[in-house]
Amino acid sequence: QVQLVESGGGLVQAGDSLRLSCAASGLTFSRHTMGWFRQAPGKEREFVAGISRSDSTTYYADSVKDRFTISRDNAKNTVYLQMNSLKSEDTAVYYCAGRTGRAVLTTGYDYWGQGTQVTVSS
Repeated sequence: QVQLVESGGGLVQAGDSLRLSCAASGLTFSRHTMGWFRQAPGKEREFVAGISRSDSTTYYADSVKDRFTISRDNAKNTVYLQMNSLKSEDTAVYYCAGRTGRAVLTTGYDYWGQGTQVTVSS
């Protein structure tokens, strides 16, 4: 049974930083492309960032480029999202997701976590 468990969310002020973690189990982590998505109240879920299996390729939504960094530690079966210079519009539930295959895509993810709330006060 595949499990993705996010942690690290919370309430911060605009301009602060936060690091999210996602611990994976029940899958061969190094064979999965990983991604972070978010869903704000009243909005559809959107892609935030993705990272290839080998950590060599990353891809970001324009809204977070240069502020967020995705990384992974295959030895720990964990993917991270470092979020800097947070803005109120970053407030959302953040989800970790995994997909088989090499390509870093914005859709087509097979596994999802339960999400962690990030709230940025202005």
